[in-house]
Amino acid sequence: MVAVSFNNVWKDYGDSVAVRDLNMNIKDGEFVSLLGPSGCGKSTSLRMLAGLEHITSGEIVFGDKVVNQLPPKDRDIAMVFENYALYPHKTIFDNIANPLKRAKISPAEITRRVNEAAKLLEIDHLLERRPQELSGGQKQRTAIGRAIVRQPQVYLFDEPIAHLDAKLRARMRSELKHMQFNLGVTTIYVTHDQLEALTMADRIAVMNDGVLQQFGTPQEIYENPVNSWVATFVGEPQMSLMEMSMTGEKGDAALNFVGNTISLDDASSSRLTKAGIADLLVGVRPDKASVTLQDTPGAIKAEVYSRQLLGADVLVEVAIGKTRVRAKADTSFMGNVGEPCYLSFSSENLYYFNAEDGKVVER
Repeated sequence: MVAVSFNNVWKDYGDSVAVRDLNMNIKDGEFVSLLGPSGCGKSTSLRMLAGLEHITSGEIVFGDKVVNQLPPKDRDIAMVFENYALYPHKTIFDNIANPLKRAKISPAEITRRVNEAAKLLEIDHLLERRPQELSGGQKQRTAIGRAIVRQPQVYLFDEPIAHLDAKLRARMRSELKHMQFNLGVTTIYVTHDQLEALTMADRIAVMNDGVLQQFGTPQEIYENPVNSWVATFVGEPQMSLMEMSMTGEKGDAALNFVGNTISLDDASSSRLTKAGIADLLVGVRPDKASVTLQDTPGAIKAEVYSRQLLGADVLVEVAIGKTRVRAKADTSFMGNVGEPCYLSFSSENLYYFNAEDGKVVER
């Protein structure tokens, strides 16, 4: 096991820059997720760490050793790909044992390690089968088993459960996190699914357009996003953003939203007045917004744009002018699309960002 660092790492393909000045320190034994949309640079970062992509500038460090020039086979890493990459003509036992045989490990030790990994992943009864006889989840567990038996310093996962169905993905999230906790191996896990990152990672590195946006614990990133992009990317259902402007001074400061005046609590008033920013993007998460069919003091008149049943709740999207805001309601909410409704929220639960650059307004 080893700590891993990216120090001022760039990847420039000439016509495009995939990764821009990446700095990140991953602790020994930590589970870190690289999270972001397609094309954000997360897989490129993982491939540079593995040695499958050369870096343009900067350093990648394992412990106290710079590994820039080390080939993949000498980095003591194990990587699991999205597409399994199993040998179709070999049994599951031989697929898992393949890296050990190449390393000339003794047959007895190979058998021990393969059986231990297979038991951990609950595929010990499948060792004599071949990949075409397995389900998607069993194939992925075989690929993970092949990585486990190597007992490397670092595990690298590149969207390993993206192709599985929803039920199996939920189970594999639990299994992978439990496995990593037991083994204690430093793990870097690439995903575009923020639910995977939030539920599995010790810390999350959120990337966009090749730039690291925020690096912190799941709770830090969810509760204290550094900018409006992170705020809307992390969290499901997604946070709503509203364009508002400040009015008044400290003591009677308020927000103007499509002709509606929104009063501020003392902490928000002090914070926004101190920042002195006139134009804001104001965010609210759906579970902190309320929608009803009856007018209440301070509520904003809106129109039901859509409604989605989420099981115990209904996600209602309302339209206020050209702005749409999501709110959760219980299943007794009977508003239909096109009908008037009333939206309310407390300023204590709002997120404030500078409309010009999207950065959070400091507390």
